[in-house]
This record gives sequence, structure tokens and C-alpha cells, in this order.
Amino acid sequence: MTSRPLRDARNGIVGTCRQPPPVISVETQVIPIPPNPPELAPGINYFFAVLPDDRARSEIFAVGERFRKSHRVAGSPSAMESLHLSLCPMGNPERLRQPLESALLAAAAGVIAESFDVTLDSVMRFSAKDGQFPFVLCTDAATTAAALHLRKTIAAEQLRAGLQVSGVSSFLPHVTLLQGHAIDAIEESIAPVRWHAREFVLIRSFFGQSRFEVVGRWPLATPPEPEPVDMLAEMANLPDLPDLPDEE
Repeated sequence: MTSRPLRDARNGIVGTCRQPPPVISVETQVIPIPPNPPELAPGINYFFAVLPDDRARSEIFAVGERFRKSHRVAGSPSAMESLHLSLCPMGNPERLRQPLESALLAAAAGVIAESFDVTLDSVMRFSAKDGQFPFVLCTDAATTAAALHLRKTIAAEQLRAGLQVSGVSSFLPHVTLLQGHAIDAIEESIAPVRWHAREFVLIRSFFGQSRFEVVGRWPLATPPEPEPVDMLAEMANLPDLPDLPDEE
């Protein structure tokens, strides 16, 4: 701040008066919005899933095309690159102590589970959702059990991170083929589509769009190989057979 002389018309200079500092032009800096907001951004959702390998993805897409043509279903088929087996939704935030996406990543990092074989062996129509009927490929019993175990493990780790998943045990693993208009209920067997699930992923999806982004990937442990059976040792441990009675 600068000073200038204060003058009186008769007596000359009698004091000083402070002047405000000159205005300096400052360029405004734009602060970007962090990519990891503390709450769910509008139009965005998260869920955990297993992705098919390239061969299985092509087979699933082909099944969907055959199904759509044979039943004359008018609807929107799932894009080949978007095909996935849903595992677990994002839980409801309850005691979050970190940004939402960070909590999901932390939960996934704590999951310990084994890889498993995936088999899709039937196609069916689900109940209507928003006026559209999902047509899906469903898993066999062994795949359902393995996927449910992984789902429960992911849900438990989400709870540790402050995210509550409801209806964990109510689960029918499936891959959505297309969303179509109402037709008669369908449940048919198909030639099995198989792959080995070696990892699970966290997906960021966008409402009203048929696309998603893979946020993270986590490997599933390789199941231990069964120990070879020593048949000679097993036979040696068999009890002795009783002696046959003498013939008279």
C-alpha cells in the first residue's frame, strides 16, 4: 500500500493519506473434479462380474443370434464386447470412510477365492424390466455353486469397507443375450458354452448405454491339484478277507 501527501489550501502539507494497492490481474485456475467422488455420480453404477474368454464370447453371441432369429424376438442384442456373467452388485453405502470407488477396490483386493469352470447350458426369458424382457443364458449347478461362493465373499469384503449388499443368497448367475419384447415364456437347453474363470472384475456401467468400463481385475487362485492315489498302498491297507470254509 502506498502514501500520498495530504495538502491544506492555506498551510501546505499537513499529513499523508494511504492509497489502496493497485489491482493485479490474476488468471483463474480451473480445478478438475476428482475421478473418485465420495458418492455415486449420477448415471453411473458399479458391479462385479466374470468375463468370458474370446472363444466363449463368440459362442455366446452366436447363441443369442440364433435365439433371436428362431423366436423372432425384436429387441436390442448385447454387444459382444459387453457380454459378462454378473456376480455381485455394489452395496449400499453405510459407514464409508473413503471414496466410493476406493472402497470397492479395497473390498475386491481382500477377496480370496479359487478359479472355477463356467458352464452355460440353458436359455430362458426373465420377467419384464422396464417393459423389456431379458433373454439370458443360465449356468449349470456346479457353476452356480462356485459363483455364489464368490458372490458371498465379495459381499463380505464390501461390508468390511462400509457397503451393505442385500439379498446375497438370492442369485441366478446368467449372461444377458438381449432385451426384447414380450413373447411366451422360454426355457431351453443348449449345447454347453464353457470357459475357465481365472479372474473377476469391477465394472463401471452407464445408465442407458450399452457400454461399460473395467475399473480393476483380480486373479482367482488356482485350485490345488488332487494328490495322486497310491493304489498299492491302498490295497495294502485293505482288511484281510476271511478264510473260506473247507469243503466237506
